[in-house]
Amino acid sequence: MGSVKKKRRKKIAKHKRRKQLKAQRHKNK
Repeated sequence: MGSVKKKRRKKIAKHKRRKQLKAQRHKNK
């Protein structure tokens, strides 16, 4: 179960990173 939680955490981190990238793109425009 520990490994599953770790994987989930990685997915959440990726999602957060994607949100940040989108925000940066809007700022650049």
